[in-house]
Amino acid sequence: MALRLAVVFPGQGTAGGEVSDRELREAIQRYAGDGEVPYQLSVFASSVDTFRKLEKKGIEADVVAGHSLGEYAAAYAAGSLGLEDGVRLVVERDRLMTEASTRNPGGMTAIIGAGAREVADAVDSAEGAVVAANFNTPRQTVISGEMGAMEAVAGRVGGKKRKLDIAGAFHSPFMQEAAVAMDALLAEVHLKDPEIPMISGIEGAVLAKADDVRLALRDQMLSPVRWVAVVERLAALGVEEVVEAGGGTLARMLRDFEDVEMRGRVAKEVLS
Repeated sequence: MALRLAVVFPGQGTAGGEVSDRELREAIQRYAGDGEVPYQLSVFASSVDTFRKLEKKGIEADVVAGHSLGEYAAAYAAGSLGLEDGVRLVVERDRLMTEASTRNPGGMTAIIGAGAREVADAVDSAEGAVVAANFNTPRQTVISGEMGAMEAVAGRVGGKKRKLDIAGAFHSPFMQEAAVAMDALLAEVHLKDPEIPMISGIEGAVLAKADDVRLALRDQMLSPVRWVAVVERLAALGVEEVVEAGGGTLARMLRDFEDVEMRGRVAKEVLS
Protein backbone atom coordinates (compact mmCIF):
# COMPACT_ATOMS: atom_id res chain seq x y z
CA MET A 1 0.00 0.00 0.00
CA ALA A 2 1.40 3.39 -1.00
CA LEU A 3 2.06 5.96 1.68
CA ARG A 4 0.65 9.07 0.02
CA LEU A 5 1.49 11.92 2.41
CA ALA A 6 4.83 12.58 4.12
CA VAL A 7 5.39 15.24 6.78
CA VAL A 8 9.00 16.34 7.10
CA PHE A 9 10.74 18.43 9.75
CA PRO A 10 13.65 20.85 9.23
CA GLY A 11 16.78 21.16 11.34
CA GLN A 12 19.31 23.80 12.29
CA GLY A 13 19.23 26.93 10.17
CA THR A 14 15.45 27.16 10.45
CA ALA A 15 13.77 29.95 12.38
CA GLY A 16 11.57 28.79 15.24
CA GLY A 17 8.07 30.24 15.38
CA GLU A 18 5.36 31.01 17.89
CA VAL A 19 3.95 28.11 19.86
CA SER A 20 0.20 28.08 20.32
CA ASP A 21 -0.25 24.65 21.93
CA ARG A 22 -0.67 24.98 25.69
CA GLU A 23 0.80 21.58 26.62
CA LEU A 24 3.86 22.32 24.52
CA ARG A 25 4.33 25.79 26.04
CA GLU A 26 4.13 24.32 29.54
CA ALA A 27 6.73 21.65 28.70
CA ILE A 28 9.06 24.31 27.33
CA GLN A 29 8.72 26.37 30.48
CA ARG A 30 9.50 23.39 32.70
CA TYR A 31 12.77 22.66 30.95
CA ALA A 32 13.81 26.09 29.69
CA GLY A 33 12.39 28.35 32.37
CA ASP A 34 11.12 31.87 31.71
CA GLY A 35 14.25 33.06 29.91
CA GLU A 36 15.18 32.84 26.26
CA VAL A 37 14.26 29.52 24.71
CA PRO A 38 17.34 27.63 23.42
CA TYR A 39 17.54 27.83 19.64
CA GLN A 40 17.17 24.13 18.92
CA LEU A 41 14.20 23.91 21.27
CA SER A 42 12.51 26.78 19.46
CA VAL A 43 12.84 24.89 16.18
CA PHE A 44 11.63 21.61 17.69
CA ALA A 45 8.71 23.30 19.43
CA SER A 46 7.62 25.14 16.29
CA SER A 47 7.74 21.90 14.30
CA VAL A 48 5.70 19.98 16.88
CA ASP A 49 3.21 22.83 17.18
CA THR A 50 2.76 22.85 13.41
CA PHE A 51 2.35 19.08 13.32
CA ARG A 52 -0.38 19.29 15.97
CA LYS A 53 -2.18 21.93 13.91
CA LEU A 54 -2.07 19.62 10.90
CA GLU A 55 -3.54 16.81 12.98
CA LYS A 56 -6.34 19.03 14.27
CA LYS A 57 -7.23 19.87 10.67
CA GLY A 58 -7.46 16.16 9.90
CA ILE A 59 -4.25 15.99 7.90
CA GLU A 60 -2.58 12.72 8.87
CA ALA A 61 0.94 11.75 7.88
CA ASP A 62 1.48 8.33 6.34
CA VAL A 63 5.24 8.61 6.90
CA VAL A 64 7.57 11.16 8.56
CA ALA A 65 11.21 12.18 8.32
CA GLY A 66 13.44 14.84 9.82
CA HIS A 67 16.59 16.62 8.69
CA SER A 68 19.20 16.51 11.50
CA LEU A 69 17.54 18.15 14.53
CA GLY A 70 14.24 17.57 12.74
CA GLU A 71 14.52 13.85 13.49
CA TYR A 72 13.48 14.60 17.08
CA ALA A 73 10.24 16.16 15.85
CA ALA A 74 9.82 13.26 13.43
CA ALA A 75 10.28 10.75 16.27
CA TYR A 76 7.60 12.59 18.24
CA ALA A 77 5.25 12.69 15.24
CA ALA A 78 5.80 8.97 14.67
CA GLY A 79 4.63 8.26 18.22
CA SER A 80 8.04 6.97 19.31
CA LEU A 81 9.32 9.89 21.43
CA GLY A 82 7.21 11.47 24.17
CA LEU A 83 6.76 15.23 24.30
CA GLU A 84 8.43 15.74 27.69
CA ASP A 85 11.41 13.58 26.73
CA GLY A 86 11.65 15.31 23.39
CA VAL A 87 11.82 18.76 24.95
CA ARG A 88 14.38 17.65 27.53
CA LEU A 89 16.60 15.90 24.98
CA VAL A 90 16.56 18.84 22.59
CA VAL A 91 17.48 21.25 25.39
CA GLU A 92 20.46 19.04 26.22
CA ARG A 93 21.36 18.61 22.55
CA ASP A 94 21.48 22.37 22.16
CA ARG A 95 23.67 22.77 25.23
CA LEU A 96 26.07 19.98 24.32
CA MET A 97 26.51 21.09 20.73
CA THR A 98 27.02 24.70 21.77
CA GLU A 99 29.72 23.62 24.23
CA ALA A 100 31.36 21.42 21.59
CA SER A 101 31.32 24.31 19.11
CA THR A 102 33.02 26.56 21.67
CA ARG A 103 35.77 24.00 22.31
CA ASN A 104 36.19 23.13 18.63
CA PRO A 105 35.34 26.17 16.49
CA GLY A 106 34.25 25.47 12.95
CA GLY A 107 31.44 25.98 10.50
CA MET A 108 29.49 24.66 7.54
CA THR A 109 29.40 25.68 3.88
CA ALA A 110 26.83 24.71 1.26
CA ILE A 111 28.14 23.94 -2.22
CA ILE A 112 25.42 24.36 -4.82
CA GLY A 113 25.76 23.14 -8.38
CA ALA A 114 28.59 20.66 -7.91
CA GLY A 115 27.97 16.92 -7.86
CA ALA A 116 28.16 15.02 -4.59
CA ARG A 117 30.99 12.83 -5.90
CA GLU A 118 33.08 15.86 -6.86
CA VAL A 119 32.64 17.34 -3.39
CA ALA A 120 33.31 14.03 -1.63
CA ASP A 121 36.51 13.48 -3.62
CA ALA A 122 37.74 16.97 -2.75
CA VAL A 123 37.01 16.33 0.93
CA ASP A 124 38.82 12.98 0.87
CA SER A 125 41.99 14.56 -0.48
CA ALA A 126 41.87 17.68 1.69
CA GLU A 127 44.28 18.50 4.48
CA GLY A 128 42.75 19.47 7.80
CA ALA A 129 39.47 18.57 9.47
CA VAL A 130 36.60 18.70 6.97
CA VAL A 131 33.83 16.26 6.04
CA ALA A 132 30.88 16.07 3.68
CA ALA A 133 28.11 16.61 6.22
CA ASN A 134 24.82 16.95 4.34
CA PHE A 135 23.91 15.35 1.03
CA ASN A 136 20.82 17.51 0.62
CA THR A 137 20.01 17.19 -3.07
CA PRO A 138 21.73 15.92 -6.23
CA ARG A 139 23.19 19.42 -6.63
CA GLN A 140 23.65 20.58 -3.05
CA THR A 141 26.19 19.19 -0.59
CA VAL A 142 27.22 20.79 2.69
CA ILE A 143 30.74 20.49 4.08
CA SER A 144 31.62 20.89 7.75
CA GLY A 145 34.84 21.44 9.69
CA GLU A 146 37.70 23.88 10.11
CA MET A 147 37.28 27.15 8.25
CA GLY A 148 40.60 26.87 6.42
CA ALA A 149 39.99 23.29 5.34
CA MET A 150 36.49 24.15 4.12
CA GLU A 151 37.81 27.09 2.10
CA ALA A 152 40.38 24.80 0.48
CA VAL A 153 37.71 22.26 -0.51
CA ALA A 154 35.36 24.98 -1.77
CA GLY A 155 38.14 26.35 -3.94
CA ARG A 156 38.66 22.99 -5.64
CA VAL A 157 35.09 22.32 -6.75
CA GLY A 158 32.61 24.07 -8.99
CA GLY A 159 29.31 25.62 -8.06
CA LYS A 160 28.28 28.40 -5.74
CA LYS A 161 29.41 28.44 -2.11
CA ARG A 162 27.39 29.78 0.80
CA LYS A 163 28.49 29.79 4.42
CA LEU A 164 25.66 28.67 6.66
CA ASP A 165 24.50 30.66 9.64
CA ILE A 166 25.33 27.78 11.95
CA ALA A 167 27.02 27.80 15.36
CA GLY A 168 29.54 25.05 14.66
CA ALA A 169 30.84 22.16 12.57
CA PHE A 170 27.83 19.87 12.94
CA HIS A 171 27.81 16.27 11.66
CA SER A 172 31.58 16.17 11.96
CA PRO A 173 34.10 14.68 14.43
CA PHE A 174 34.01 18.07 16.20
CA MET A 175 30.76 16.82 17.79
CA GLN A 176 32.32 13.65 19.25
CA GLU A 177 32.02 14.62 22.92
CA ALA A 178 28.48 15.88 22.44
CA ALA A 179 27.51 12.63 20.71
CA VAL A 180 28.85 10.51 23.57
CA ALA A 181 26.87 12.56 26.08
CA MET A 182 23.70 12.34 23.97
CA ASP A 183 24.13 8.58 23.73
CA ALA A 184 23.99 8.36 27.53
CA LEU A 185 20.88 10.55 27.68
CA LEU A 186 19.09 8.56 24.98
CA ALA A 187 19.84 5.32 26.80
CA GLU A 188 17.70 6.55 29.70
CA VAL A 189 14.68 7.49 27.60
CA HIS A 190 11.73 5.18 26.97
CA LEU A 191 10.95 5.05 23.26
CA LYS A 192 8.06 3.24 21.63
CA ASP A 193 7.90 1.46 18.30
CA PRO A 194 6.80 4.08 15.75
CA GLU A 195 3.06 4.10 15.10
CA ILE A 196 3.70 5.36 11.58
CA PRO A 197 6.87 4.78 9.54
CA MET A 198 9.83 7.08 10.16
CA ILE A 199 12.65 7.42 7.65
CA SER A 200 16.23 7.63 8.92
CA GLY A 201 18.12 10.74 7.87
CA ILE A 202 21.37 8.79 7.98
CA GLU A 203 20.64 6.18 5.33
CA GLY A 204 17.02 6.50 4.25
CA ALA A 205 15.98 3.28 5.99
CA VAL A 206 12.50 2.74 7.41
CA LEU A 207 12.64 2.77 11.21
CA ALA A 208 10.10 0.28 12.55
CA LYS A 209 11.34 -0.39 16.09
CA ALA A 210 12.11 1.75 19.13
CA ASP A 211 15.74 0.65 19.11
CA ASP A 212 16.03 1.71 15.46
CA VAL A 213 14.88 5.21 16.40
CA ARG A 214 17.26 5.32 19.36
CA LEU A 215 20.21 4.38 17.18
CA ALA A 216 19.24 6.92 14.54
CA LEU A 217 19.09 9.72 17.11
CA ARG A 218 22.35 8.54 18.65
CA ASP A 219 24.31 8.35 15.42
CA GLN A 220 23.01 11.45 13.69
CA MET A 221 25.31 13.94 15.43
CA LEU A 222 28.41 12.47 13.80
CA SER A 223 26.97 10.95 10.63
CA PRO A 224 26.20 12.82 7.40
CA VAL A 225 22.60 13.75 6.70
CA ARG A 226 21.68 11.84 3.56
CA TRP A 227 18.54 13.70 2.57
CA VAL A 228 18.87 12.44 -0.99
CA ALA A 229 18.39 8.91 0.37
CA VAL A 230 15.36 10.09 2.38
CA VAL A 231 13.67 11.60 -0.68
CA GLU A 232 14.43 8.52 -2.76
CA ARG A 233 12.93 6.30 -0.06
CA LEU A 234 9.78 8.44 0.10
CA ALA A 235 9.44 8.16 -3.67
CA ALA A 236 9.91 4.37 -3.50
CA LEU A 237 7.16 4.16 -0.89
CA GLY A 238 4.76 5.90 -3.26
CA VAL A 239 4.60 9.28 -1.53
CA GLU A 240 2.82 11.84 -3.69
CA GLU A 241 2.99 14.90 -1.45
CA VAL A 242 5.53 16.21 1.05
CA VAL A 243 4.38 18.75 3.63
CA GLU A 244 7.11 20.56 5.53
CA ALA A 245 6.42 21.57 9.12
CA GLY A 246 8.85 24.46 8.74
CA GLY A 247 9.82 27.44 6.65
CA GLY A 248 10.05 25.73 3.27
CA THR A 249 13.71 24.73 2.87
CA LEU A 250 12.97 21.02 2.54
CA ALA A 251 10.00 21.60 0.25
CA ARG A 252 12.14 23.73 -2.07
CA MET A 253 14.85 21.07 -2.17
CA LEU A 254 12.48 18.78 -4.06
CA ARG A 255 12.97 20.95 -7.15
CA ASP A 256 16.48 19.53 -7.51
CA PHE A 257 15.18 15.96 -7.86
CA GLU A 258 14.43 15.66 -11.58
CA ASP A 259 13.40 12.01 -11.42
CA VAL A 260 11.13 12.36 -8.38
CA GLU A 261 7.49 13.30 -8.86
CA MET A 262 6.35 14.55 -5.48
CA ARG A 263 4.54 17.77 -4.66
CA GLY A 264 6.21 19.82 -1.95
CA ARG A 265 4.28 22.28 0.20
CA VAL A 266 4.85 24.21 3.40
CA ALA A 267 2.44 23.52 6.26
CA LYS A 268 1.18 27.11 6.39
CA GLU A 269 -0.11 26.70 2.84
CA VAL A 270 -2.02 23.58 3.85
CA LEU A 271 -3.37 25.20 7.01
CA SER A 272 -4.48 28.48 5.40
